[in-house]
Amino acid sequence: MTADAPTDAATATADHTRTALRTQLDGLTTEAFRPELAGIDRRTTLEIARTMNDGDAAVPAAVAAQLPRIAAAIDAVAARMARGGRLVYAGAGTAGRIGVLDASECPPTFNTDPGQVVGLIAGGPAAVLRSVEGAEDSAELAAADLTALTLTRDDTVVGISASGRTPYAVGAVEFARARGALTVGLSCNAGSALAAAAEHGIEVVVGPELLTGSTRLKAGTAQKLVLNLISTITMIRLGKTYGNLMVDLRASNEKLRARSRRIVALATGAGDGEVEAALTATGGEVKAAILVILGGVDGPAAARLLSAARGHLRVALTEAAAGTGTAGTAAAPVSADTAR
Repeated sequence: MTADAPTDAATATADHTRTALRTQLDGLTTEAFRPELAGIDRRTTLEIARTMNDGDAAVPAAVAAQLPRIAAAIDAVAARMARGGRLVYAGAGTAGRIGVLDASECPPTFNTDPGQVVGLIAGGPAAVLRSVEGAEDSAELAAADLTALTLTRDDTVVGISASGRTPYAVGAVEFARARGALTVGLSCNAGSALAAAAEHGIEVVVGPELLTGSTRLKAGTAQKLVLNLISTITMIRLGKTYGNLMVDLRASNEKLRARSRRIVALATGAGDGEVEAALTATGGEVKAAILVILGGVDGPAAARLLSAARGHLRVALTEAAAGTGTAGTAAAPVSADTAR
């Protein structure tokens, strides 16, 4: 009997762990069962589509309820990034993939350095395409991934988890906060451990899923909407846009080069020839080309003004106007009245 005792103890511990997890899941809104949908597989395709679409329509309202918290988090993120900090997303499964997606879109959209916005997923890059079993259950793995980044106090870590209890996401936030980094916890359940662990807790409660527990659906949509807000508005605050124009985009293909020419034209009202000349003078840099046209300066001067203005085109234009008296006489950007 003595020899069997360790095995019995291990079995009892495993049973207790399973029971505790079952109890946790039973209490989560995102895991709730919707009995009215028990026969959904018997409905027509159009009926299922309408049901799913009707449920999705509630997601923006759930995000709207959290906008004050989201805005406060964005202001804090932008302040840190203005000092050279990084924005780091950390999540497992769908949540991690959404973070990786948002991070990967920042370099082509805002011309950020690939290391400026980082997406970490439990299990590493391979987990983007294929689930890595057990990785989400490891807070230690999150600590190791963040240690490899050498976090600073100017960095921000956004833990993402639909349930709000995923050890990898919670562990990432706890590790980052202990080292003085800014922390944001994004979940889809109220009273989550993730939100409690972070300085900025954002809980977008979207309710039970069409397929019980399939949080890639409404919860995933909510997470994507929130990350869109965080990254886009942060970049606006960092001067990566001019009005609603992506003046820091990286023209890495023909479509983006055409978009670059269009953006310069929209911002300045200049004709094709003047736009091409300005882009040539600035090595294809959209923001600098706009400054050349609106500020009446040459390419090197535009680069110097933008550097002094830390990339903020409006500030650079003001300085160009003070120095030459010509800025501001050309067409204003399409949405200048909505930008600050």
